[in-house]
Amino acid sequence: MKTIGLIGGMSWESSSAYYQMINEEVKKRLGGLHSAKCLLYSVDFAEVERYQARGEWEKAGMLLGDVALSLEKGGAEFIVICTNTMHKVIEYIEEKINIPVLHIAEATAAHIKKSNVSTVGLLGTKFTMEQDFYKSRIESNGIKVLVPDLSERDMVHKVIYEELCLGNIQQASRDYYKKVIKRLVDSGAEGIILGCTEIGMLIKQEDSEVPVFDTTVIHAIESVNAALE
Repeated sequence: MKTIGLIGGMSWESSSAYYQMINEEVKKRLGGLHSAKCLLYSVDFAEVERYQARGEWEKAGMLLGDVALSLEKGGAEFIVICTNTMHKVIEYIEEKINIPVLHIAEATAAHIKKSNVSTVGLLGTKFTMEQDFYKSRIESNGIKVLVPDLSERDMVHKVIYEELCLGNIQQASRDYYKKVIKRLVDSGAEGIILGCTEIGMLIKQEDSEVPVFDTTVIHAIESVNAALE
């Protein structure tokens, strides 16, 4: 079993889900008392969020690059960034280390292709929904990506940072997300990417009439695949 290096804390709410899912999947596959060999470096999200808000992505990338290097020195054999948005700075991370990074969007695209879905709606932070670093990875696999309109993107983003990252689950926000999902489906989405690792705390498959692709679950399971291959 390879040792997984987890960069977490963005937020710790979703990082704890990664840790649980990865260990449960290893136990399911190997049985007995087996658990995952992993290292978790949990950053202070307040520091990272300040860099995001100011557009200081290079500083954020250098910070996470140093974290990845410490995980490599600690024995990690590949890196898992436990967040969608911070894959924006993956190049800074890859420059610092000699081990691979398991990209969340590539894992998600592979999963979507197996489902024969060709058009998806994307929910996430405004950075993920609006910028090219994430959507291009999905689209390069022949999958069309739709995003909510501007006001919806603002609200989806606000719920993530002001509620979900704080572990605050509100029914009103679930209802709002369901309306956004319905509009994406009406626009042609055959599936919905939960493209922020906290959204799975709010939205489940029963909240959507089309398949939901929870990136946290997909990434965690692909981490186990990589560890056990």
